[in-house]
Amino acid sequence: MIWPAPAKLNLFLHITGRREDGYHLLQTVFQLLDYGDELEFEITQDGTITRSYELTGVSEDADLVIRAARLLQQHTASQQGANITLRKRIPAGGGLGGGSSDAATALVALNQLWQCGLSDDELARLGLGLGADVPVFLAGQSAWAEGVGERLEPMTLPEDWFVVLTPEVNISTAEVFSDPQLIRDSSPITIRDFLKGRGRNVCEAVVTARYPEVAGAIAALGQFAPASMTGTGASVFARFDDEASARQAWATLAQQWQGFVARGINQSPLLTVLQATRKSG
Repeated sequence: MIWPAPAKLNLFLHITGRREDGYHLLQTVFQLLDYGDELEFEITQDGTITRSYELTGVSEDADLVIRAARLLQQHTASQQGANITLRKRIPAGGGLGGGSSDAATALVALNQLWQCGLSDDELARLGLGLGADVPVFLAGQSAWAEGVGERLEPMTLPEDWFVVLTPEVNISTAEVFSDPQLIRDSSPITIRDFLKGRGRNVCEAVVTARYPEVAGAIAALGQFAPASMTGTGASVFARFDDEASARQAWATLAQQWQGFVARGINQSPLLTVLQATRKSG
């Protein structure tokens, strides 16, 4: 069985403060996309967790998928293991949540396949230890998010089409969040404010100043529709009313840029697969 791990966009990103432990307090809207990675799991009975793929520059111990599987195994004292296959489509380091989504899918799939029986809340607490974006992928809904990204309120967003460009640069999230020019005291807004058009990505100014490639991608995409950055980059996106308009823009941009066309979705395909697995089980 193929288990999907969808990408996400941050439709805006504000930093409203910082906790005593140094984590930044955020407001954002997560938009899930019908584009993402795929995982498969071969369950073993010897307790070993292995991968049958390679990620450039990512050791097995640093791989969020393997870390998620080991965390679940340790937390539940499961005696089972798995050999995991991952097919990557989401570009690494793009602010599209690829690693977090893969980790969430591993938790959801193995919780089911190992018959661990953890609740959604228990999985969310485990996932947060792997990364602030993991809980939204576990919840499987486009959502308004606050806190460090773990306080979620599901949203029903227009399922518009997006063109996403990913410049070939490696951006350090830690460097962006430590930049003295980063705005860390944005006034909190409400969902109603967001729906009226308020909200921007406060990391964008810092990133474009450091990485002209990102500024170039925003300018290129901005010729077709208003463009902005997701997360701490490097990917940028623009919204289109229909698939034809998005693909027409992408046909021109694809000559110079890496990227893809995707539709926004409100429910993750991971939930659909999970529900089907439960019915068949």
